[in-house]
Amino acid sequence: MQRRLRVVSVFIVLIILSAVFTIACENTPFGNATKSEPALTATAIEIGLPTGKTSFANVDMAIAQEMGFFKQQGLNVTIKNLDSAVKVVQAVVANDVDIGGASIEPVTNAASAGANVVIIGTYANRLTVSMVTPKTIKSVADLRSRNVGVQDLGAFREVMTRMVLQSAKLTPQDVKYIPISPPSYIQALVTGQIDSAILQTEQVFEILNRDSRFHVLVNLNAVEPEYFYGSYIVKKDWLARNSDLAVRYLTALIQAHRFMYQNKADTVKIAAKITGFDTSVLDKTYDVLLRKNKVFPVNDGIDEKRLTYTISKMKLLGLLKGKKPDLNQLIDRKPITLAIEKLGGASETRLNK
Repeated sequence: MQRRLRVVSVFIVLIILSAVFTIACENTPFGNATKSEPALTATAIEIGLPTGKTSFANVDMAIAQEMGFFKQQGLNVTIKNLDSAVKVVQAVVANDVDIGGASIEPVTNAASAGANVVIIGTYANRLTVSMVTPKTIKSVADLRSRNVGVQDLGAFREVMTRMVLQSAKLTPQDVKYIPISPPSYIQALVTGQIDSAILQTEQVFEILNRDSRFHVLVNLNAVEPEYFYGSYIVKKDWLARNSDLAVRYLTALIQAHRFMYQNKADTVKIAAKITGFDTSVLDKTYDVLLRKNKVFPVNDGIDEKRLTYTISKMKLLGLLKGKKPDLNQLIDRKPITLAIEKLGGASETRLNK
């Protein structure tokens, strides 16, 4: 009789422990995790990013990796840093990567030329860059005949340079383009190899802290608040075969964006690891990009009004090589819509103080 009672007692304890474990798994610390689902078989995907070294504008990828959001979605993600958005779009078209993170300009031109690409999501969808010059250059007009650092022609920072030049009725022919890899911009400025560069926010704080000879000539977000920046793109035929992978990928990215707004300290720590910048620099970067400008979307983020404005701006600057693409063909919202539903619906951006 006593032996039977011991067996029953053990059975009851096991049931209680199982229930506690289930509750603990369903209540994750992030408040926006996916609903309880069967474990997913890990699937390998490759993501192309548009910088030689990951910048804060693409830190969502690092957050999704470090916090386990990709793993939670059954994804084994490899990141390829491809130096410019032009190279990212080329890699997507050539099937060298599955998903590409690229500024909107080469994506639009590829679509206009008939490339089989479609936007499914965004990273930082508002501008995160400024033009930095020596203080001796007091206006955009002073850039005439100066050495200007750029990436590939048609890549994001070259496009931003054109926008700045156009504000003073200058063209690329009025300056001297010097091809420089973005991670080398600061050194090229300090040594006098170039007289201007389009810098990401963390690069701006870094050079201003390091050398008092420099200043921000133009804050691109301030002068172009409606300009659309970063997108995640795939080939249409890849999406047709891998729609579930796209939804899982975007689910992890939305989780990362929401996490970033709620967890400054962890975001800065992870950003320091991936970008190589000091946490004091990234602390200021976080405050500008997330607290002030809210550049990362917490839901869809594919703003058609701003996309239309940006494509018109490209046309005005002579950057659109073909006809304006049909946004209904350029955008596929199905994956991002399903990802948001998977996370329980749309969310507001709420910052922890």
